[in-house]
Amino acid sequence: MITARHHDARRWAAVLGLAVAVVLVPSLALAQTADPVGSVAQLAAGPVVDFDAAAPPASGAQTALRVLLMMTVLSLLPALVLTMTSFTRIIIVFTFLRQALGIQGMPPNQVLTGMALFLTAFIMTPVAQEIHRDALQPLSVDQITATEAVSRAVRPLSRFMLAQTSDEDLRLFYDISERPRPATRSDVDFVVLVPAFVLSEVRTAFEMGFLVLVPFLVIDVVVSSVLMAMGMMMLPPALVSLPVKVMVFVLVDGWGLIIGSLARSFR
Repeated sequence: MITARHHDARRWAAVLGLAVAVVLVPSLALAQTADPVGSVAQLAAGPVVDFDAAAPPASGAQTALRVLLMMTVLSLLPALVLTMTSFTRIIIVFTFLRQALGIQGMPPNQVLTGMALFLTAFIMTPVAQEIHRDALQPLSVDQITATEAVSRAVRPLSRFMLAQTSDEDLRLFYDISERPRPATRSDVDFVVLVPAFVLSEVRTAFEMGFLVLVPFLVIDVVVSSVLMAMGMMMLPPALVSLPVKVMVFVLVDGWGLIIGSLARSFR
């Protein structure tokens, strides 16, 4: 019994010693690195709270607002790429092409999206170069303010979107918003231009998609008629037309025709 109590006492003493060491060793280390006179004065006077150091700087709210705006822009960047560039038209036409071929999942969505992104970068390169020359470079050397840089960056993008936007779509959104119509196309409000551009891009993409569907629809009809004439009604027409459509698409260099037509449609 005495031996067990002796062991318990030794164990609790070791635990208390370890706790004291954990608490005191960092304090002693800080005391050695700090000013000893100042440490003694602080201990004598009690804890000192530096309210000036704890208070946020005067520009803290502005910094937080700038960070919030930057995070908002970054979160909206994918939507801007989708709606204010040539990406929308390209990806819709690619999807129509895959449906026309009848090959489910070929090419994969990742491949189609990558092709659309790189083709978008190729088409938008002149606009990006103009934005970099007129807005980003002067802003980087503090020749212009951020507001003026945004105004300069919007101009080439607006010209690109106006060239692809029809008057009917612009008129539609001006009527919806009940804004006064501008005298010229160059005076179109950017808030109206963006949705009108998206609508025009979707309409143009569907028109191009229809033209892509027609040749493959003709192949499906011909294959179905031949199979019925031969009395092979139990054989699915899609099973026979699929290799025929792929062969015709490869022989006429279909990818080159589609991508070339898409790139030329923005000029």
